Amino acid sequence: MPVIGPWHAGTLRPSASGGQPSGPPGPNAQPYTRQGSADWCTKISHSLGTGDGIHFAIVDANTDRLLGTVGLKKTDWRGLVSEIGYSVAPWARGRGIAAEATRTIGHWLMVDHGFQRMELKAATGNLASQWTALKACLQREGIMRNAGFIHAGRVDLVLFTLTPDDLKSQFDHDQSRANTADHR
Repeated sequence: MPVIGPWHAGTLRPSASGGQPSGPPGPNAQPYTRQGSADWCTKISHSLGTGDGIHFAIVDANTDRLLGTVGLKKTDWRGLVSEIGYSVAPWARGRGIAAEATRTIGHWLMVDHGFQRMELKAATGNLASQWTALKACLQREGIMRNAGFIHAGRVDLVLFTLTPDDLKSQFDHDQSRANTADHR
């Protein structure tokens, strides 16, 4: 079971490959040095919480092993909108970790902090991320043409969103399923 929490120096673990630390996973994650990973865990991830966004580590609750990262960025405090992003270590993928983390952060953002919208943008070719957004109960709004870039160049993005009404709909759906199960 994954747990979301702040980054700290204890998040660093030697990896199986030559004792290098396994810092935050992601598309630009290699190579990590011990100092670079320590800086991310103790300084950079925390400085993002000063207004633009915030990042959290996703760790295994039983082993405290780093599974990935999830965070908010491009936060619009006046409009109460933020964009979520995540990355999961290759060996931890396919277990619903990113979807669960996205749902958890969405609930925290809407319920605890009164935000009105959370956005997730995925390249049209990134089917795994689109599937994660749907599993996290985000709504697909459409295509943002030429709105993103990856190493290969500019790409179209699929926009997914979560609003407080979506949370209420999901809660109502979950309650309905629970009531149906009780009457079987």
